[in-house]
Amino acid sequence: MRSFVKGINWLNEKIGYGVSWLTAVLVVVVCYDVFSRYLLKSSIVAVQELQWHLFATIFLIGAGYTLKHNGHVRVDVFYTRFSEKAKVIVDFVGSLVFLVPFALVVIWSSQNFVENAIMFNETSPDPGGLPARYILKGMIPAGFFLLFLQGLALACQSLLKILGSNGLIEQDPEDSVEAGI
Repeated sequence: MRSFVKGINWLNEKIGYGVSWLTAVLVVVVCYDVFSRYLLKSSIVAVQELQWHLFATIFLIGAGYTLKHNGHVRVDVFYTRFSEKAKVIVDFVGSLVFLVPFALVVIWSSQNFVENAIMFNETSPDPGGLPARYILKGMIPAGFFLLFLQGLALACQSLLKILGSNGLIEQDPEDSVEAGI
C-alpha cells in the first residue's frame, strides 16, 4: 500500500509540476491578448479561447496535485480543532465516501460527452475559434481520474496512519518530502 501511495504521489507531483508551466504560457497569452485588444485595437477569437482552454486544463489536470498538497478549500471550522488522529479518520472517510465516488461519477458521466466531441470532430462554434475542442473535453475525465487516484492514495495513506502506532506511521523524512506522506 505504501508503494501505491508513493507511486500516485509521484505521478501527481510530476504532472502538477508539468501543468504548472502552463500558467506561464497562460500569462503570456493573456498579456498578448490585452496588448492586441487595447493597444492594437484587434482581437483574435482563438487567443481568447486559448485562455480558457489553458485555465481549464490547469484547473482539471492540477486537481490531483492540489489534493496531494492539501490545497483544496475545505470547511475548517471543526477540522482544525480535531486531533491528528481525528483528522486522519476524517480524511479516510471523506476520501472513500465522498471524493472517490464523486470522481467516478464524473468520469463515467463525461464519457459520452467526450466521445461525441471526438466522433463529430467538435470545434469552436465561433468563427476563428480553436479546433479540436475534444482535447479540452478530454481533460474532464483525465483530471478527475488523477483526482480519483490521489483520493485513493489519501485514503490508503490515512489508513496506514490509522493502523500505525498512536495513529501515526513512522516515516523516513526523505520519503515524506519526496512522496508527500
